[in-house]
Amino acid sequence: MSKEEKSPFTEHLGELRDRLVRSFIAVAIGFVAAYFFKEKLFEILIAPLVIAMGENGNAQMIFTGLPEAFFTYLKVALLTGIILATPVLFYEFWMFVSPGLYRAEKKYFLPIVFLSVFFFAVGASFGYFIVFPYGFKFFLGFATETISAMPSMKEYLSFASKMLLAFGFVFELPLVLTFMARMGLVTVPFLKKNRKYAILLFFVGAALITPPDVVTQVMMALPLMLLYEISIIGAKIFGKKKTDDSEDEDEKKRTSEEHTETENHEDQD
Repeated sequence: MSKEEKSPFTEHLGELRDRLVRSFIAVAIGFVAAYFFKEKLFEILIAPLVIAMGENGNAQMIFTGLPEAFFTYLKVALLTGIILATPVLFYEFWMFVSPGLYRAEKKYFLPIVFLSVFFFAVGASFGYFIVFPYGFKFFLGFATETISAMPSMKEYLSFASKMLLAFGFVFELPLVLTFMARMGLVTVPFLKKNRKYAILLFFVGAALITPPDVVTQVMMALPLMLLYEISIIGAKIFGKKKTDDSEDEDEKKRTSEEHTETENHEDQD
């Protein structure tokens, strides 16, 4: 294989490496900034559980290992760092994808990055303010006079971080499907036709992501059903149309001609 044939692939890998490095740096900066407020951040994170436990008269958490509290605070700072770095993470992701877009489609780049952060924030907030209170009440309802709930810091952080990130990313569904429709990968009739299969996947996915209880599964699946309908509206508005197909063919032709001219100049040199 010639050097010219290898070049695009190696350049692609190099670009991926650079974007991953910048993403890790953004997370690291967020982690360092959050570490100075780790105790306060953990108090905010456990607030829904403390409120739910207070209603049962026992608002107390424990740690079962000597280093557990220390590592829990580190993980809280890391989780916060990831959340703070989401604008950079989404920017780098869409920048990596953007070379596959046509010139006319790249005007949507900045709104896509903004909406990615917005939907992630809405999803995480939905999990924190809506799902957590009802979910914790459900779990604590199994406590009796002889059985008390004594959640540990490590277990709670694992549960909370998983749920917050899960809700944040699943709320990206409208943006992802609308983007796929714009690229011509899916169509509005396709989304409507496969609605029942999508609903089934939502409940299966919610069962895999959330704890094994009906309450949190339904509270994740129902918003996904609504987001799917929003995706259909977005695909209808921004999806690829026949006029777009003709414009894309013209742009492909122009790109091909520019590439041919570049190769001719290189051959002459």
